[in-house]
Amino acid sequence: MSAPSVPAKLGRLVVVGLGLIGGSFAKGMREKGLFGEVVGVDLDAESRRLAVELGVVDRCETDLAAACQGAAVIQLAVPILAMEKLLAQLARFDLGDALLTDVGSAKGNVVRAARLAFAGDNPRFVPGHPIAGSEQSGVEAANAGLFRRHKVILTPLDSTDPAALALIDGLWRALGADVEHMQVEHHDQVLAATSHLPHLLAFTLVDSLAKRSENLEIFRYAAGGFRDFTRIAGSDPVMWHDIFLANREAVLRTLDAFRDDLDALRDAVDAGDGHQLLGVFTRARVAREHFSKILARRAYVDAMHSNDLIFLANPGGSLSGRIRVPGDKSISHRSIMLGSLAEGTTEVEGFLEGEDALATLQAFRDMGVVIEGPHHGRVTIHGVGLNGLKPPPGPLYVGNSGTSMRLLSGLLAGQPFDTTLTGDASLSKRPMNRVAKPLREMGAIIETGPEGRPPLTIKGGQRLTGMHYEMPMASAQVKSCLLLAGLYAAGETAVTEPAPTRDHTERMLRGFGYPVAVDGSVARVESGHKLSATHIEVPADISSAAFFLVAASIAEGSELVLEHVGINPTRTGVIDILKLMGADISLENQREVGGEPVADLRVRAAKLKGIDIPEDLVPLAIDEFPVLFIAAACAEGRTVLRGAEELRVKESDRIQVMADGLLALGVKAEPTPDGIIIDGGPIGGGEVWSHGDHRIAMSFSVASLRATAPIRIHDCANVATSFPNFLGLAAQAGIRVAEEGKA
Repeated sequence: MSAPSVPAKLGRLVVVGLGLIGGSFAKGMREKGLFGEVVGVDLDAESRRLAVELGVVDRCETDLAAACQGAAVIQLAVPILAMEKLLAQLARFDLGDALLTDVGSAKGNVVRAARLAFAGDNPRFVPGHPIAGSEQSGVEAANAGLFRRHKVILTPLDSTDPAALALIDGLWRALGADVEHMQVEHHDQVLAATSHLPHLLAFTLVDSLAKRSENLEIFRYAAGGFRDFTRIAGSDPVMWHDIFLANREAVLRTLDAFRDDLDALRDAVDAGDGHQLLGVFTRARVAREHFSKILARRAYVDAMHSNDLIFLANPGGSLSGRIRVPGDKSISHRSIMLGSLAEGTTEVEGFLEGEDALATLQAFRDMGVVIEGPHHGRVTIHGVGLNGLKPPPGPLYVGNSGTSMRLLSGLLAGQPFDTTLTGDASLSKRPMNRVAKPLREMGAIIETGPEGRPPLTIKGGQRLTGMHYEMPMASAQVKSCLLLAGLYAAGETAVTEPAPTRDHTERMLRGFGYPVAVDGSVARVESGHKLSATHIEVPADISSAAFFLVAASIAEGSELVLEHVGINPTRTGVIDILKLMGADISLENQREVGGEPVADLRVRAAKLKGIDIPEDLVPLAIDEFPVLFIAAACAEGRTVLRGAEELRVKESDRIQVMADGLLALGVKAEPTPDGIIIDGGPIGGGEVWSHGDHRIAMSFSVASLRATAPIRIHDCANVATSFPNFLGLAAQAGIRVAEEGKA
């Protein structure tokens, strides 16, 4: 959001209260030169003297009325319980067109005091609260940069003059603050939980321990965690006394809720209930990182170009050795979902610790499932049964994961509670009607955003009825979504697909003991059965292996073994297509693990030739096409892809983005509505943009093996979503790619 404009030069700013916050605001405004004059008012003579001496203000006044006469803006920065008396004084003056604003950390009592003083709402009053501070206090600590990259919350009333709000908003933004608007009651409740309660607990804990007979021993052996938590007990007692009294209703509500949770925890310890304790501790451990992720996505994803992560891929190299790529993302997602709905404890090994699969894991934690890990690919899921999920405390945020959103929508359609599914800016552009429409036909009530895009709001408590659905387009996500909804729907749910797609859901349901009938292109489930906990070993992801299959095929002198790769027949399109192009790939040590076929893949360099890609293989390689386009660019002759329009609605329009990148590197590539035509030839160096799509970024990294000059690949931050250690494995195998600026 751009800053509202502030007039080039305002008249006089009056800051009443020259402590850290008031002094920093005054000093910042003075340095910005936004006011003709900055005047300070403070009861303390030494503070007034220092404010002028340190350049915090132009001058100080002892007479409040004289200072405010003809002022443009009056900032109230006095202790919160002194605000009532100050507002009563100001109400007796003729303030003209002056705008009033404040910095109090509880807004309800300030607004009540203002209404009392001015006999109703004052449209020129904009209540505010900068969330910033310092270990130091007083005007001598005033810092013009104190508010930079800190939140300032404004709490306008319905009667607040929009122009007054815009001006105060603009002043804070001029100091580099991140300004948000919030209702008064909501502000006080949020701050009671995030700031006031922790201070209350710290004061109480230190006081309680200090009163005990072994107090000296307690403080002698206090470790870092105790010191960190109790550090805030060293805060100003008078200020916090004022805050707790000023915001007492919200503090009491928060304290009561916390006391209930504390009582439940005490009961769990008393009863030896390890499951309850594990639930609290596992949720708490990841909560901070999870919410930080949500907030960072909201704040920064649109500005990714300004915070660009660039891969620099240097030309040449060949591949050798043995590597194991991360676990299969599709199977990792489903292991969490079905393990959570199973009865008993499910152990998962080889779990992909990328952001997409972690988003699914967090969603089930939010619905009350106790999940230990992940730790080195091991996850332990304490299943709650098909009907054991609990309402989440808020929207389920699934980041960039389309799989999480589409599969969860089927599961959630059958729950007794309402849920909302949200994602980051990229996911919020992807189509969801393909799952919402058939789910509605089963009886679900689902609202989507404009044009069928996220967020999805799913109303709970609906009676679902099984149906026979013929999918208009082959999609494993749609098929899986409907089969999962079928676990809760009356009668039989059958899905017919126009072409084969990955069947991990069907295989894993059987692995958990749930009957699934597959007859040709039709998969069927009936409700009324249960899922039983099992052990899952996630094979390496063939979609991740694909980058190395192509890399070793195109780099002269290469021979590479990819270990323990899943070779589910609905996923091996990439191997079939590469073999048709002349690739030398052999499957060794074939076996079955947890219902999924796996093998070691040996790939040697080969001369590739262009082909017309058979349309029946397209759904079996839909995620691997970006890197297959690199193989086509290195092949002799022309490669033609048709029937792949789904590539246009992935994380990016993969047809257009790959065509743009190939053209930038001197390769002849012509996009078509449902595919692409690529003429193989020399690959040059240059700049390409991945548009935040992980598979595009990794594909152009592979292209560097045959490039004549370095390739700079922009927007690579999302590689972590599907392949967290891509750069490390690429370097180990022999691809010369790294983050720009790092060896």
